[in-house]
Amino acid sequence: MVTPDALQNKLSHLPSTPGVYLFKNNKGTIIYIGKALSLKNRVRSYFQAGANPSLKTSLMVSQIAEIDSIATQSELEALLLESNLVKKHKPKYNIVLRDDKQYPYLCLPVTEDFPRLKIVRRVKKDGNLYFGPYVPTTAMRETIKWIQKYFPLATCAIDIDGTAERACIEFQIKRCLAPCTGNQSREEYGAIVDQVRLFLEGKDRELLTVLQKEMEGCAEREQFEEAGRIRDRISQISKVLERQRVSSTRMEDQDVIALAREGKYADIQILFIRGGLLIGRSDFFWDQLTEEKDEELYASFIEQFYAKEGLIPKEIFVPIELSEKTLIESWLTEKRGKAAYLRSPGRGKDYQLLQMAEENARLTLQTKVRAKEGSRAVLKQMESLLKLNTLPRRIEGIDISNIMGSDAVGSLVVMTDGKMNKNEYRRYHIKTVEGPNDFAMIHEIVSRRFGGMKGNVDLPASNASKRGKLHPALPVKGATQAPAIESLPDLLVIDGGKGQLSLAREALGEAGFGSISLVGLAKEKGEKEERIYFPDQSWPMILDPRSPVTHLLVQLRDEAHRFAVSYHRNLRGKRMVASFLDQIPGVGAVRKKALLKHFKSVTRIKTAALEELEEVKGMTAAVARKLYQELHPLK
Repeated sequence: MVTPDALQNKLSHLPSTPGVYLFKNNKGTIIYIGKALSLKNRVRSYFQAGANPSLKTSLMVSQIAEIDSIATQSELEALLLESNLVKKHKPKYNIVLRDDKQYPYLCLPVTEDFPRLKIVRRVKKDGNLYFGPYVPTTAMRETIKWIQKYFPLATCAIDIDGTAERACIEFQIKRCLAPCTGNQSREEYGAIVDQVRLFLEGKDRELLTVLQKEMEGCAEREQFEEAGRIRDRISQISKVLERQRVSSTRMEDQDVIALAREGKYADIQILFIRGGLLIGRSDFFWDQLTEEKDEELYASFIEQFYAKEGLIPKEIFVPIELSEKTLIESWLTEKRGKAAYLRSPGRGKDYQLLQMAEENARLTLQTKVRAKEGSRAVLKQMESLLKLNTLPRRIEGIDISNIMGSDAVGSLVVMTDGKMNKNEYRRYHIKTVEGPNDFAMIHEIVSRRFGGMKGNVDLPASNASKRGKLHPALPVKGATQAPAIESLPDLLVIDGGKGQLSLAREALGEAGFGSISLVGLAKEKGEKEERIYFPDQSWPMILDPRSPVTHLLVQLRDEAHRFAVSYHRNLRGKRMVASFLDQIPGVGAVRKKALLKHFKSVTRIKTAALEELEEVKGMTAAVARKLYQELHPLK
């Protein structure tokens, strides 16, 4: 804690202006960030003799060794700065929204001549239309499926200029009207875009009116088959929109936020309503709350959630009136670019939406608390059974996959509090091992996982320098980069027996992390029982197949195996197809790269139709046909 003299000196020099203050501990780590209308008055309040702070606040104040402050022009500017700093530093004593996800949105690029729907995770002010967020992503996939079914909007990636020689299969199945060939004008295509826009905005009355007029026009021109198709579309679209419609009768964009609590646990539920349609929901769970008040949770959530790039709705509903309502509304309005309102309805349709969100939060909280407590009990059993030094809240599993040393890869999967944490999975392309040497591959993976971290060397280091240059892991798409030092595992599980375990232990020692608990999990050939191997024991422990501990460890091992095998097959498939493509006249390095970029996967190249191959950038009709014949020799 700061000394009295240093404290008084610091407090006396604080300005009375709005701003942000930062409390740091004796290591220089930021432990709390707050905002204030008057920095001097707010910071002094933590140290006043007559104050009666909560236990949490008292503990925080006792750890303060340094105070920094940043003055701002207004309280609104302080709010914006505070939310950005909390998001960046995630201080121990702030309520932190641990959510790094960028939610998916649908973009309709109306600035283009022939707009096609795109999935994006950042909303830009570029004149295009954005719809969302869609959470979970299954809601977005359902929406895209409906649009492709009911509206003949182009889905290809080619330049649409009306000069294409032939239309693709989408035209043949009436899911596109082939503007690429000139079969559909820009104005005709624009009418379809307008219908998609009305559908995504939930403006069902306007949309159905447009379709009704279109149907009647077809009937007057005696195009009865087309009129019948439009009639069926009207019926199907009406059913889809009715299923999404919620109790709100207004066509506004709204987010509905509600909280449920149980002891140290809390869950916030948010419903995303756009144009009166419920398009998705998400929830946020805390398991270490102490004395935080509901208002503090709501305010912190709103500030951090809407600090991210995304669409802010016109109305945000919360069950209680927030003391900083005016300030938060001003901040939301500034970010949105037009008026945004924070409301707390007490009756009517809007109140029913809050009740729906509260019920969802309560049910989600019950499910997560039961799972959390159940997982904790199993982890306690594991701690006892394996004689660990701590509760294994974070467990990492490592496996390798190769065929006689070729396309050798490794995987690292993470289990947090008994649940697989896919955001922290890592995959490794083996770089330093030649031939089928599983033991050396395990050594390389462990070295790369822990080699860049600072540890205390407590086991003798071997001749690591002879193993060659090591490379970092490849994170899973969408995951963060390399694991931070705070993410050390409580238990490391290797898929294998004594040999693999020995090399893993050696690598841990070289990295300075020999004290990390380490086991190997394997089956003897022809046996059903799982065996646990320990570094300092000659004989393994046979696990009870009915034990929940066994189930958890096997789940981790199997997931590591699955993840490694899928990466191995991916690399092997790419190599085989690349080798195959090299043998086809006309497919050089440029076209090979274009094929892989266009189709994204080997499987899609193999199953592509001739028309799809012709769409690839730089591909001629003759080369596409030759490639198609090689891929489908019997056709």
